Amino acid sequence: MKRTERIGALIRILTDNPSKPFALRYFCDMFGCAKSSISEDIQAASQAISLTGTGYLETISGAKGGVMYVPDISDEECAALQEEFCERLKDSSRLLGGNFVYTSDIFYDHRIMGKLSRVFARIFRDCGADYVATVETKGIPLAYNVAWLLNLPLVIVRREANISEGSTISINYISGSYDRLQKMSMSKRSVKNGSKVLVIDDFMRGGGSVTGIAEMMNEFDSKIVGVGIAIVSTEPEKKKVSGYVNFVDLGTVDPENKVIEAYPNLDLFKRA
Repeated sequence: MKRTERIGALIRILTDNPSKPFALRYFCDMFGCAKSSISEDIQAASQAISLTGTGYLETISGAKGGVMYVPDISDEECAALQEEFCERLKDSSRLLGGNFVYTSDIFYDHRIMGKLSRVFARIFRDCGADYVATVETKGIPLAYNVAWLLNLPLVIVRREANISEGSTISINYISGSYDRLQKMSMSKRSVKNGSKVLVIDDFMRGGGSVTGIAEMMNEFDSKIVGVGIAIVSTEPEKKKVSGYVNFVDLGTVDPENKVIEAYPNLDLFKRA
């Protein structure tokens, strides 16, 4: 390959495998080049990736040496995404019965979820998680993207046990929204004992689901090391959990006057 072709291939391989370290020897063998040549290619690739604003290359020191693509997002792009997210959320046509707000189209929009996942990947890149967990169903696209960017397996906590998952553990927990008893289940094979888990979800009202996931992880002697929520309702003011990071706040939902209030979280990158 010509040098420009090597750099292009190198960028593609690294960005297709975010947060995964590659030894320099891997690229030496692939391209039939000396380490010095690959190091120069990595420098050029690093400059190109940084200019896109989607992340950067992190070099790994040591005898073997290596390189890894770290996904990222700028403060400016994040603020623009928050503004767009809030504007879409405030559309009065989203109002449903029972003061619910329709959000499925937002959470199934791959462009929005792609950017939002980079926000949470930036916030939680150093949390030390072994898994990303979410509750079915609307949080799955966001959690899947975050898990991919952090190079972690995804765990889906289900409302009902699924026969295809083999033996399961089920718990009852109190909903944070309506103080009702609810149930969640997870395969015994999902998480290794003693693991650290990052929770990513689409919406939180009272925090009951996150509390339920924490109780579920206790069954595996595992603990929650971070909680990222796309939308958090301002009501009730007192949540069952603390230390979470939310992207936007959902304020007053008034079907009678067709008003939905939504605000960006200005302290997004200041983890509690």
